Amino acid sequence: MVSSPHEAMHRIFQENPGLFSRVSEVLGITIPPPVSVTVMPTDLTENRPVERRVDTLLRLETENDEPLLLAVEAQGRKDPDKPASWAYYLSYLYTKYRLPPLLLVVCQDRATAEWASCPVPIGPRQWPSLTLRPLVAGPHNMPVITSVAEARKDLALTTLAAITHAADPDIGAILKTLCTALRDVPETIADPLVELTAQGLGNRPAAQQWRNLVAVDLSFYKSFMAEEIRDEGRTEGRTEGRTEGRTEGIAQSILLFLAQAGIDVPDEVRERITTCGDQDTLNRWLLRAPTAGAAEDVFAGE
Repeated sequence: MVSSPHEAMHRIFQENPGLFSRVSEVLGITIPPPVSVTVMPTDLTENRPVERRVDTLLRLETENDEPLLLAVEAQGRKDPDKPASWAYYLSYLYTKYRLPPLLLVVCQDRATAEWASCPVPIGPRQWPSLTLRPLVAGPHNMPVITSVAEARKDLALTTLAAITHAADPDIGAILKTLCTALRDVPETIADPLVELTAQGLGNRPAAQQWRNLVAVDLSFYKSFMAEEIRDEGRTEGRTEGRTEGRTEGIAQSILLFLAQAGIDVPDEVRERITTCGDQDTLNRWLLRAPTAGAAEDVFAGE
């Protein structure tokens, strides 16, 4: 039951809307007296489902600090509606899990990265109630790695750096470094990084450079991308078989990611992955596999 003091402490502002400007002076900020007031509905319950999905969500356990939630968003362009969505994600995650949430935004162009890096105050300028402060990784702060020795120290970081620098004038040298660093790496580690690099480069000119490097420098790998390159130029009568081989390669990459993470794959999950013939679906699962906590996580939201 709501107590009478509870009611009094907020209803006084309904009865005397101008009171807040005087209270604000007591609290050390200045909010001018209102010239008009509208009493708004107090029910904040969602009366219809609104689908909201963060790109990737991880719970990170550390040795010394408390666990935290890491929400990762890939952002391709400026979007004035995104800060409001990001603020909703963080407040929802904190409400649901009672763990500190952290937002990481990954970009491929400097203008978008700089836009995403700007803090967004939520509330009046005199006293913002919340301030959205994403961490941003992009071409403005990710390293340009052209040393093979440095690349070998952290292949995943090198791959992400290459993807964020997809439009860099030195992307050829960056990709050559990554490709060389992958030569002596077990296929179970190299194959997924080869595929993720190809996906990350998208339709940019650098994508063809990567294909050429893989065809020559990593020709011994059996990833679906390498197979696709080696199949190019063969008769059109083999198109169907090539597509089937490509989907099989993606499925195997997903299973390799899960195996490398020590995740047990139930028979029904393995069958769903290996029998899927849709390449776009498999690519979505492949992107989720590196951060999956359980085998079923690759199907999240489907």
